[in-house]
This record gives sequence, C-alpha cells and structure tokens, in this order.
Amino acid sequence: MMTAPFDRRLTWFMIFMAFAFLTPMCSQAQDGQRLAIIPAPQQITIKDDRFAWTDFGTNAAPETRAFPGGSPWVYTQLQERGIEPLHGFSFLQFHIDSSLVHPEAYILEITPRLVEITAGSRQGLLYGMTTLLQTITKDSLSGQLYSPCLLIRDQPRFPYRGMHLDVCRHFFPVSFVKEYIDYLAFYKFNTFHWHLTEDQGWRIEIKRYPKLTDIGAWRSETLIGHYRDHPHQFDGQRYGGYYTQEEIRDVVAYARDRGITIIPEIEMPGHALAALSAYPELSCTGGPFEPATKWGVFDDVYCTKEETFTFLQHVLDEVIELFPGTYIHIGGDECPKTRWAECPVCQETIRSNGLADEHELQSWFIQRIERYLNAKGRRLIGWDEILEGGLAPEATVMSWRGVQGGLEAASQSHDVIMTPGKPCYFDHYQSTQEGQPLAIGGYNPLSDVYAWDPVPPSLDPAFTQYILGGQANVWTEYMPDEQQVEYMIFPRMAAMAETLWSVPANRDYPDFLDRLDVHTHTWDQWGVRYFASYRQEPIPTTK
Repeated sequence: MMTAPFDRRLTWFMIFMAFAFLTPMCSQAQDGQRLAIIPAPQQITIKDDRFAWTDFGTNAAPETRAFPGGSPWVYTQLQERGIEPLHGFSFLQFHIDSSLVHPEAYILEITPRLVEITAGSRQGLLYGMTTLLQTITKDSLSGQLYSPCLLIRDQPRFPYRGMHLDVCRHFFPVSFVKEYIDYLAFYKFNTFHWHLTEDQGWRIEIKRYPKLTDIGAWRSETLIGHYRDHPHQFDGQRYGGYYTQEEIRDVVAYARDRGITIIPEIEMPGHALAALSAYPELSCTGGPFEPATKWGVFDDVYCTKEETFTFLQHVLDEVIELFPGTYIHIGGDECPKTRWAECPVCQETIRSNGLADEHELQSWFIQRIERYLNAKGRRLIGWDEILEGGLAPEATVMSWRGVQGGLEAASQSHDVIMTPGKPCYFDHYQSTQEGQPLAIGGYNPLSDVYAWDPVPPSLDPAFTQYILGGQANVWTEYMPDEQQVEYMIFPRMAAMAETLWSVPANRDYPDFLDRLDVHTHTWDQWGVRYFASYRQEPIPTTK
C-alpha cells in the first residue's frame, strides 16, 4: 500500500470546515447521545475512549497564530468562531492512499492523541473532514470539546449527487450562492446545477453579446400571487440582475475548494424569451419581445437558422471558459413546436435534413449542439425531452417527468441522472399544515424524499450502471428571497443527501429523524430558516 502525506497547502479548507462549524455542531450534542452524522457512513466502529479537542489548544497567544499553509481568509473565519490553534494542527493528519479505488472513499480514525484521515483523493479527504466535524461533542459537565474514538470507512453509493438552483425566476446574489454551496459541501453533495438562463431573465455575462444582460437580465415587473389566480396581477417593479464573469470565476473557485463541481445550464431551444428580447432576429417571427413577467411556457423559441447556431456557439465558448467541469446543461425541456410549425426556415430545415417532424427537428437541434460541445471536450446534459425524436449519441439525460425517460435512456446505454418531480422538486409543498408559504403545488414531504431510490425497481439490472445518481431541483417562481429558499430545502436537502450517499441497508427513517433533530441546532447557529415541524408529517411504514 502506497501512502503519501497530503500537501498541507491544500488542507486549509478542510481545517476551516472542521472548525468553522465546530461551535454550532458541538453545542447541541450531550454526553451519551449517538453520533448524528448525515449522511450515514457505510461502516462505523465507536470505541470507549475520546479525543479531547480542548487539550490541543484554543485562544492562542499572538506569537503562535501561524496557520498551516497560510490563509488569511481561513484565519478570519476561525477567529470569528473563537477557534485558534495553539501549536498548529500536528494532531490532524491527512494521507493519500492509492489503494483506495473509489475516488470519493475515505477512512477516518480518531484515537486519544491523533486524528487521521486517509483517502484516495482530495475529494475523499474533504468528506472525511466533513464527517469529523459532525463527531464533535461538548461535555455537559466540563464543557470540554471532544470526539469519540472511532473508525469510519465510507464511500458514496452514487457518483452524482446534485442540488439545483434556479436564479432566473428570482435572482440571488453571489453571497447567497456561496452559502448554498456551503450547504452542499456540508452534506457531501458534489454537484451544483446552476440554472442561469430562462424566459424571465438571463443571468450570466456574455461579453460578445452585451445585450443579453443589458436587456435580457431585466423584466419590467413580476407576477403577484399564484399563476392560477386570475386575473393576473403584477407588482410594477423592474426586477433583475446578473453575474459578471469575474463573479462566476470566483464562485467556481469557491465551489472547487469545497469539492463541488458546477454544471451551468444555458436553456435551448425553448425557455429563450430573455435572450430573444435582446436579439429578436434569432426567433422565428422577429419579435419584438421582452423578458417574461409571469411563469409558464412560451411559444417563442430559437429559430433553426444558421445565425442562431453561430450565436449559441459563441455563448457556449464563453461558458466553457468559465466552467471547467465536464458537463454543460442545455435544457431542452418544454419547447413548444408552434412557431417551428409555422416558420419557413424551420420547415426548410426539416425538409433539407430528411426529418419527419418538429420533434425530430428538436433532436437535430440538440445533436448539432452536442457535436459542438463534444469537439470542445465537453458532454451535454439535457432534461428528458431531449429523447424526443431520437437521443443525441453521447447525451446524459436528466429524468424529471417521472422515471420513464430515465428508464428509456438507461436501456439505450445512456447515462442518467434521476430527478423526478416526485419527490425531487423542492419547490413543491413539504407539508399539508396550514400556514405554509405559497408554492407551485404538489406535495413532497421529507419522508418521500428519504424513501426514494434513484434506481427504479423496473430497470433491468444490466442497465443500473447507467444511473449515475440523483438531484433535487429548486425552481424559484415562488421563492422570492433567500429565506424562502432555505425553508424549502431544509430539512429535505439532508434527506436527499443520505438517499444519494448511503446504501439502503444503512438507511432508517426514525433513526434519521433523531439525527436530524441534532442538525437543527446547527441550522439555528447558521441562521437558516427551515421547516421545523417535519415530525408532524407522515412516517413511512418501511425503511
């Protein structure tokens, strides 16, 4: 077995994570209480002894304040929480072990004098630290901070564990996007799906096309109340915002340091009204248009003229430069065919390419974009409508309209990310109790999220390898501010984390609720607004 010390210059975030969350985590567990680790590890052995954090020093003297690797930002975070190392972090050791085949596996061993984390990659070390911070407990008599001595061997069930955020229906500042990423890192998600373009707003700066943000990022007003309420009423307030490329790079780096890959979504061929407002010549009718002020699906989509593909390729070029991950999400969902059916250019595209109809035209559109992305070394992801008319050769499918699209794609040996509306849409109500904030509809309680299995039982076992994992989606038509987003994701995010990480044999809903009760104290310390009455919702009769 070959092991190597982990580069201390790369440990700053792991140490920050452990101590930045130490105060909230340790203040809520009492002696004898079981470990409240979410998601549940695969194997854990708890021993009789303990590691006393207080013995290794807090409240350091000024001359001993050197932080391993040097990071003023991390040092500031530690100071704000009253945590300062007395003599560095020699008691905390990291090892890269090439014999650990799974890239996200880790081993955490806590002894009375030493904490060791071994992993096959930096990612695994991050997860080991995330688990470590959830072991820290406060002695109810002495006030001493300690972790029980233990041995954990852990790795995720699925390689893709995602959370999505729509910043188009409502816009959220970089500060909140970073907080959102912190939440993901704490619960061992590894993917942030950033929904950046929509009918209601274009949120990413594209330097070649400045009108996308000058015009497309701003709508004249916003719908008040629910879409089903008639007559529609509007607030009369101009609304919008966007992220500069400098801000995007900052967020990407922030996520990378926390083990999170960002997948940007640039919608096409539908959900394009904000872009068409800026460049109406890319439509079938020529406009004029304005960014949508209400929710729903709109008939005006990208035309299949050559100018459209030139535009989209230029946009994707800039997106690729900003996001180093493998995947680019192109949407592909909810694309009405009304304009295409009436458009001479689109009808000529159908005839000249031997296509049967507008559904095959959509497939042709997606396949052309996929070829461009593949040539740039990237892979395409789309919602399950990209199956219509034939699936692009290398495409990955996000199955949201139930599981059928995922079953179909997996049976064709295509990679699949399961994210069916029930139970993965966190914009749906989580409770039937009175007084819940307005939501789009539906009902996805915590218990349903926890009980969900991304691998449908009807899938032939020969194709289960193509189910990469799952994702929860946060559409923000009815989430106008950060507090509302938090309320809709907590506690369901924790359930999704365990569903995607832990094997079914290690999942038990009553036990999860007990651990979740401990985590609410952490959320209180974070200042998160969350749904607190989750124990009043139905409890499944099976694990």
